[in-house]
Amino acid sequence: MAIVGLGIDVVDLERFLASLVRTPGLRERLFTPAEAALQPASLAARFAAKEAVAKALGAPGGLAWHDAEVVTEDSGQPRLLLRGTVEARARELGATSVHLSLSHDAGIASAVVVLEA
Repeated sequence: MAIVGLGIDVVDLERFLASLVRTPGLRERLFTPAEAALQPASLAARFAAKEAVAKALGAPGGLAWHDAEVVTEDSGQPRLLLRGTVEARARELGATSVHLSLSHDAGIASAVVVLEA
């Protein structure tokens, strides 16, 4: 398999939380209902994942936030569900698999996304 996209993002947890407080409706605009119910550090990591997948896709305009959703497998492993605008762009690139790694520690959340064809 060949790598067709790679993205990484880092989020400052304190700054991210301040944005959620300062901007009513931001949580609902960025996250699916299942994601929005999570704790702040997990939310920040999911925001980093959405930014990382956009970068892996070449950062085209018109991607919808809800079209990339981070879910957690029973094993605890995070997985990206792609649909709509995000899935369409991944198909354009020939991506057939998506790899995701999340981390949050010491006030920072991060995500790495690798797209393979």
